[in-house]
Amino acid sequence: MIKHRGFPSRLPGTDYQFTIRRANPRGVTAIVARERFRDRRPPEKRADMWFMAALWAHFGNEPFERGNLDAGRLSWLFGREVLPFDESFDPESYDAHLIIDEPLARRSFPEAFDGSLI
Repeated sequence: MIKHRGFPSRLPGTDYQFTIRRANPRGVTAIVARERFRDRRPPEKRADMWFMAALWAHFGNEPFERGNLDAGRLSWLFGREVLPFDESFDPESYDAHLIIDEPLARRSFPEAFDGSLI
């Protein structure tokens, strides 16, 4: 499992984590598309925005390996702003490659792209 050095481990001042410390010995947590409902709490929405800003600052529009990125946090963006990079995508692999759908991500999280967060 690749560790993304310099990537923030969590949203400052909260328990919303962005990375994991070590591989899960019981198996890899799958990335699944989670429905984002309108009644989500503001801190949860803020965590999504900060996570997207960190993804963009760290990877830009280049494909990236899942590595130590938290599956739960990725799942809130997966299938919309973050997409599988290739046909051989395995949602239960730390080696899976993802890519940011920049146009949709900019519409969903405009603050994440203006450079004021990260």
